[in-house]
This record gives sequence, structure tokens and C-alpha cells, in this order.
Amino acid sequence: MNVEELKKIREKTQREMDLRNGEKAIKVVVGMGTCGIAAGARPVMAAIKDELARQNAQNITVIQSGCAGFCEQEPLMDIFRSRGKKVTYGKVSPDKARKIVVEHILGGRVVNEFVFAQEK
Repeated sequence: MNVEELKKIREKTQREMDLRNGEKAIKVVVGMGTCGIAAGARPVMAAIKDELARQNAQNITVIQSGCAGFCEQEPLMDIFRSRGKKVTYGKVSPDKARKIVVEHILGGRVVNEFVFAQEK
């Protein structure tokens, strides 16, 4: 491994750490309890991070949570927008996660076909 490869790894790791830190305009929470992981939450989390990086998205925090008690709906993905209502997506796949990133997080349009619950 050379210095350039190490720099790329460092930059990638720094971007991933930045996703988890601080108050940002949008917060994404992925259920990573054992039920979520068993249902495929890890590939969903990877797809979210990858799509945000591909889109060069800024001002977004991505964190994980434990079980929310809706195991049959896992993997769950919550979206919190500042001054907005929480939207929870259920049975999220990596492809659905990418669509939610593009349409909801970046485009501001809720993807109603995947919504499990939404604050009123």
C-alpha cells in the first residue's frame, strides 16, 4: 500500500465519520438492532452512505439506532428534517434506500410508496 492509497482511505474514513457527527439540517437514522441487521440493515446503511457520497451531499447526519419495536418492518429508516416532521420508511432495501436519498433527502419529496409511518 502506498501513501496515495492511505490518503484515500483516510479521506473516505473522515467523510464517514463526518456523517455521524454534529447537528445538521437532515438526520437519517437506520435501525440496527439485531432484528434490523437480520433483515438487511447493514447493506441499507452502506447504500445510504454510498449514495450520499456519490451525490456529494452535505449537511446530513447518518446514525444508527437499536430496535424500535417494529421488527416486522425492518430495516427501518427515519428521516428528520429541521423544522419538519419525522418520516419512517419500512422494509427498506438498498435500492429503496438509494431512491429515498435522491427523492426525499436531496429532493425534499416523501417517497409515499415506502412510508411506514409519518408524523402529522
